[in-house]
Amino acid sequence: MDLSGKVAVVTGSGRGLGLAYARALGAAGASVVVNDVDERAVEAAVRNVEAAGGKAFGVTAAVGTTEAAEALVSAAVEHFGRLDVLVTNAGILRDKVLWKMTDDDFDDVVRVHLRGTFTCARAAAVRMREQGEGGRIVLIGSPAGQRGNFGQTNYAAAKAGIAAMARTWAMELARAGITVNAVVPVAATEMTKTIPAFAPAIEESERTGAPLPEWMRKDEGLGTVEDVTGLIVFLASDASAGVTGQAIGLGGDRLALWSHPKEKATAFRDGGWSADAIAEAWAGGVGSDPETYGIPAPKPPTDK
Repeated sequence: MDLSGKVAVVTGSGRGLGLAYARALGAAGASVVVNDVDERAVEAAVRNVEAAGGKAFGVTAAVGTTEAAEALVSAAVEHFGRLDVLVTNAGILRDKVLWKMTDDDFDDVVRVHLRGTFTCARAAAVRMREQGEGGRIVLIGSPAGQRGNFGQTNYAAAKAGIAAMARTWAMELARAGITVNAVVPVAATEMTKTIPAFAPAIEESERTGAPLPEWMRKDEGLGTVEDVTGLIVFLASDASAGVTGQAIGLGGDRLALWSHPKEKATAFRDGGWSADAIAEAWAGGVGSDPETYGIPAPKPPTDK
């Protein structure tokens, strides 16, 4: 996949998944603006992308404000002449159960994930529309945003909002030739290392260099951060021109298209529905097959 001549901005690309995305885009030929709140991480990321054969420029900024978003877009234009791709990866975690989550815990996560995605996408859309040559906006979602997750009210809400924004912006930017998709990555990161079922295999893989076991790569769809990068490069390329408004998952050996929310079952009653009528009809009608919720617990082979 050749991205020569394209310019990308990747937020939160100082480490982890974001760094892997930036490195892969650079290796495919793109010039990349990397970003993190840690100046040393930014400097290291620039060297990393350049070592992979790409061109890079770093911007140290906390994503969330309009000023930060505009600084990232300006850096792309000033140093590389244009902007073709935006990947909104920046994020933080403040995990707590509902009754212990503070206003700051909620606001901080929503500011970085949701507002940061909005401000960066808005700034990118303005520039891409001015250029008049289309573009690619890739928003990073999460399984938590698709299904919910214990202790992640703030994170799940933000990621669910990101998927909704992808569908909305796909409509709004279609005439400009700008595609917008949400990526739902599943990879061995600092967060997944804390999951007891995954921790031993991840630690063994990091210690020995051995690949993650097949049950993790296939059954759980969890692999390395590098496993996700092919999807980012594809969505940044001309080959993905017909793909927009989608939520696409990738982890390990599993590539998946997530469904959009839709009516699963319907019922009609002349004159409308009273509370008593709903209660009487629920279990044998629209509520007979309720939806599951939450991310399914991982099941190592011994538990299956």
